[in-house]
Amino acid sequence: STAATALVARRTGEKDQAGASNAAMQVILIGLLVSMVLSIAGFLMAEQMLRFMGATESVVKEGVTFTRIMFGSSSVIMFLFLINGIFRGAGNASLAMKSLWIASLTNIVLDPLLIYGFFNFDGFGLKGAAIATSIGRGLGVIYQIFHLLKGNEYIKINKKMMLPDWKIIGSILKLSWPATFQFIIASGSWIILTRLIAETGGTTASAAYQIAIRNLVFFILPGWGLSNAAATLVGQNLGANDVDRANKSVLLCMKYNVYFMSVVTCIFLFASKYLMSIFTGNAQIIELGTNAMRIIGTGFIFYGIGMVMIQSLNGAGDTTTPTIINFVGFWVFQIPLAYILTKTLNLGMNGTIIAIPVAETVIALSAWYVFKKGKWKSIKI
Repeated sequence: STAATALVARRTGEKDQAGASNAAMQVILIGLLVSMVLSIAGFLMAEQMLRFMGATESVVKEGVTFTRIMFGSSSVIMFLFLINGIFRGAGNASLAMKSLWIASLTNIVLDPLLIYGFFNFDGFGLKGAAIATSIGRGLGVIYQIFHLLKGNEYIKINKKMMLPDWKIIGSILKLSWPATFQFIIASGSWIILTRLIAETGGTTASAAYQIAIRNLVFFILPGWGLSNAAATLVGQNLGANDVDRANKSVLLCMKYNVYFMSVVTCIFLFASKYLMSIFTGNAQIIELGTNAMRIIGTGFIFYGIGMVMIQSLNGAGDTTTPTIINFVGFWVFQIPLAYILTKTLNLGMNGTIIAIPVAETVIALSAWYVFKKGKWKSIKI
């Protein structure tokens, strides 16, 4: 997705519609192969992955089918974001948004029906959530594919582009493998933190943590939107050979992200107990989750800065530098800090949570420093 945005944005800025469309199709071909591998591997290893995460036997028994359905349908999840990366790179963020609305609203409607049932249908329980997600994301992908095949002023795919173009594929892989590791590094770190909380706090702490993180992900989405806009604007302006406008675009996105994240910080500091109570009536989970959200909330401004800086570098085609920043920030700094605070200093779940805003601040400042140095301005892709 990162490679798609960078390449399509650069070709769009150069007014090369055919080049942008060909890059888009090659990204889709690679995504098809990768999603097949991940679907098969995830389906077969679902039980082992849950055990690795520290799940109890009851959780493994209940969750293995859910996990298999989610991995088995991972192709629709991958394509939803992959094709949206193409649309964003072409400057059509509204179409990307509409596909996500279709996927999300379908999921919201189907979730209670398939989990709890309706009329004489008893529902599937936890499995229903996975089925609802897969159907929702699948409809979003169908909507995307319809517009790709239909063609518009942004992307027009023809039959010739459906054959592998090894030169373009080479460029995509060169851009995408560091970007892939960016997210593997970040996701891997979150997995370790999840396991650490499960080990020290058990199921109650895990539930509180997951609700807190879900709230984090929800409230941070507009920030991701601004950071994705920064990536597109950087790529298109570099393609148009307007470096100054690319730089100004990033700074503007960062300014608005700081404004937005300041509001979210207040919400997490003062309304976290109310937000937790929406999801559960368990007093212990609410208490742990409220404390976690307040700690997480202290870092939102830096989350916003870091997202824009990282995505701007990615949009310029420099996917290697953000990978290094993520590795140092998450694996060299965050995980050891979490272990020290949680186990050595015996802070429990709070120790793990504290490591999150601290590490994100380090990552944001590092990315800002690299961006200001300006080497991204001369990258060719």
